[in-house]
Amino acid sequence: MKLVRYGAPGEERPGLIDADGAIRDLSGEIPDISGPVLAPQTLTRIAALDPASLPKAPDGVRLGACIGDVGHFIAVGLNYADHAAETGSPIPAEPILFSKAPSCIVGPNDDVMLPKGSQKTDWEVELAIVVGRRASYVAANEALDYVAGYCVCNDVSEREFQMERGGQWMKGKSAPTFGPLGPWLVTADEVGDPQDLALFLDVNGARMQTGSTRTMIFSCAQLVSYISHFMVLEPGDVITTGTPPGVGLGMKPPRYLKDGDVVRLGIEKLGEQEQRVRAYPG
Repeated sequence: MKLVRYGAPGEERPGLIDADGAIRDLSGEIPDISGPVLAPQTLTRIAALDPASLPKAPDGVRLGACIGDVGHFIAVGLNYADHAAETGSPIPAEPILFSKAPSCIVGPNDDVMLPKGSQKTDWEVELAIVVGRRASYVAANEALDYVAGYCVCNDVSEREFQMERGGQWMKGKSAPTFGPLGPWLVTADEVGDPQDLALFLDVNGARMQTGSTRTMIFSCAQLVSYISHFMVLEPGDVITTGTPPGVGLGMKPPRYLKDGDVVRLGIEKLGEQEQRVRAYPG
């Protein structure tokens, strides 16, 4: 299934994508695409519905982030060897973890706002994992049983804030609009092997990133297992899993986003996003 949230910001309704690509309203069946709704038994019940029996959403409606009420938004750094190389960083022996503030999450096609004082805002196409069951001390060979599905994430990053201002990376990762998610949450059964998905990202029509989840250092299963040994993962938590090479930081000279740029990105089976970059108002 492909699950969506649609409507004005803060007023999103749950939906699913039917065979013709139309959005069907699920608000009569579930309150939102979040938390307990992502449990296997609930997803099975939704999958058994006849989409034609559900109201059709208006054409052209805004898509919100495909997950609502995210508790933890966990990110993995330097999880592609070639991306680590382009940033001049060693390949990590264990996953590098940091948080993105859930308040940075926006819809897949919403504007990305440059923070006040930003000179080095960058792009990162990433595969995001959405947790479907409470996970604590999970073995790697069972970890994918705890995954509800996957979606596209743009891990927007302000490199000066991240790397030159001291402290933790989250300072450069958590500004408003720095976490576009969607267009939809694709359930794990439809995705199949998450380690065989192509990724891309363009800026103003020029290809910047081309990669595959095959080249991740730590697989999705390893990441869910590893993180669950340091914290309890709850349904609706999001893990964004790292980016392939081609970020602005790695270019010579570096290239960063500016007002008016258009970023388009996507992942095989998971759809595409497009954001226009805007200067911070005022």
